[in-house]
Amino acid sequence: MYKLVALDMDGTLLNSQKAISPRTKQAIQAARDNGVQVVLASGRPLEGMTKYLDELGMTGENDYVLSYNASLVQRVESKTVIRKQIMTGRDAKNIASLASDFGTFIHAFTPERGLITPENNPYTEHESVINGVPTTVLDFAELADDEEVIKVMMVADPEVLTAAINQLPESLYTQYTVVQSAPFFLELMNPNSNKGTGVAMLAEHLGLDASEVICMGDAGNDHHMIKYAGLGVAMGNATDDIKAIANHVTDTNDNDGVAKVIEEFVLGK
Repeated sequence: MYKLVALDMDGTLLNSQKAISPRTKQAIQAARDNGVQVVLASGRPLEGMTKYLDELGMTGENDYVLSYNASLVQRVESKTVIRKQIMTGRDAKNIASLASDFGTFIHAFTPERGLITPENNPYTEHESVINGVPTTVLDFAELADDEEVIKVMMVADPEVLTAAINQLPESLYTQYTVVQSAPFFLELMNPNSNKGTGVAMLAEHLGLDASEVICMGDAGNDHHMIKYAGLGVAMGNATDDIKAIANHVTDTNDNDGVAKVIEEFVLGK
């Protein structure tokens, strides 16, 4: 019944040690051997996903990946972009002004400059390390209004970020897709960019219906794809609001939650 499985990475596919368990790896391979398309859908850039795509053997021209919360949907081998919904330098400067008002740090990803931030901080450093991408310190005022920006993130201690979120103007939610991917990460993207629209586009590209799709995640940036999927799955470690919208709640990322879903709903074990 299910022909496409979309997996969030951090908190879902990866356990607390940022590793894929042997059972999960085996289940994914078995699904792929049965003709099921498995894709990673992450807030990370492709550089931060490559190690895991290699580990899973999902590196061919018929393998796909959703990076930057599906701002980009690409073929893995050639990196050909089949969907792109991004922002501009003007957006980045507007959001940077808000971040300054609310006392949060900020960083962004751009196609030309990579990871940029006006000020070094522990959260941008964390982003840099987990994705293996260098950081460039750059005043966002130097960005051209029409320069391509993939996504912008407000980053701060969780209590500071929560206070900032509570002050965000309502208009921001119509201008952008706004999702919280971690207690210290708030991501802002093109309003047409989210994991749900990305998975829907890929399903259409593959000739599949939503009823044939499983999506699994644990955080706010997984909301759209869990709502879209025929079977939307929340991890046992997911936030309460994600569990509330899911069709099914599986075990945690440290207890092979992904593998258990694939075994039950795809492999029929």
